[in-house]
Amino acid sequence: MGMLQDRVVIVTGAFGVLGRATARTLAGHGAKLALVDAGQAPADAIDGLVLPGVNLSDAAATQAMVAEVVAKLGSLDAVVNIAGAFRWETVADGDPATWDFLFNVNLKTALNTCRASLPHLAGSRHGRIVNVGAAAAGKAAAGMGAYAASKSAVLRLTEALAEETKDRGINVNAVLPSILDTPANRKDMPKADPAKWVAPEALADVIAFLLSDGARAITGAGIPVTGRV
Repeated sequence: MGMLQDRVVIVTGAFGVLGRATARTLAGHGAKLALVDAGQAPADAIDGLVLPGVNLSDAAATQAMVAEVVAKLGSLDAVVNIAGAFRWETVADGDPATWDFLFNVNLKTALNTCRASLPHLAGSRHGRIVNVGAAAAGKAAAGMGAYAASKSAVLRLTEALAEETKDRGINVNAVLPSILDTPANRKDMPKADPAKWVAPEALADVIAFLLSDGARAITGAGIPVTGRV
């Protein structure tokens, strides 16, 4: 029996590098997965309820997605909000629309998924939400204003929602990674040492722990997962 045996878990951003690593890890612990993404499913998507083309920045579409998950899988125990994006852009030379874009993709997707899931999570004995923030939420570097602001908002959402759900049996936490070891990051930073970065599988292990009974006393936390950066 895995530590997440038969628990129904929604993973958003499930077709990206971190989403796929997380799905593999959670499936290995026995979870039943709903794999949600705005894009199209890869040919080698892990087994689960595959829901492509979902616009999580739209509240009605998100409500419909959660309703479909519950209808097809029978319940909902946990949500992992991975859907998001990154842009490096200075304040002076950038486009103000970037701020709207990143708040939409990083914050609003998590907000909508949390809101749609709450009534179902409250009925679970293992209600969990894990949001993916960023270590950059603590202090924005040059070119990171919009991204850091949006990820800081994810952390504030996590903290507020944890307080609101303390008496409803739901734990709400965030992981705050530094640099993930992805093909895109290796391409963008060819001179860096990716051995110091965070492997997607390593972050997935932390997420799995936060969904487990072992983390039952943790809520409202922003947990740095920074590797050796």
